[in-house]
Amino acid sequence: MLKVNGKKLVKDIEYCRSHMSKAFGLMFRRKLRDKALVFVFDKPQYVPLHMMFVFQKIDVLFLDEKKKVVELWKNFLPFAMRSPFRKAKYVIELPAGTADKVNLGDSINFK
Repeated sequence: MLKVNGKKLVKDIEYCRSHMSKAFGLMFRRKLRDKALVFVFDKPQYVPLHMMFVFQKIDVLFLDEKKKVVELWKNFLPFAMRSPFRKAKYVIELPAGTADKVNLGDSINFK
């Protein structure tokens, strides 16, 4: 379960730790319902994202090593590309609208 300030954001979490899982992410998937993809990196870095072959809008959270939100994107559009302004150790892809409950500096809890 993924929580912000003690409140549930999504029920299920899928971790992307390998190079292959990070490269594919949400590509070719139809819907992301009550689920988050958590990309885990060895150290904080700039993580540009693409939405090639992703068919839905998503929200994206960028977290530092303390799991605090340092950047967030709402309604990231299909087939778009974008680069963040801040480094992140964790990147979380969520169903569109989920990040409406999240603010910069919030702590995100997951295991």
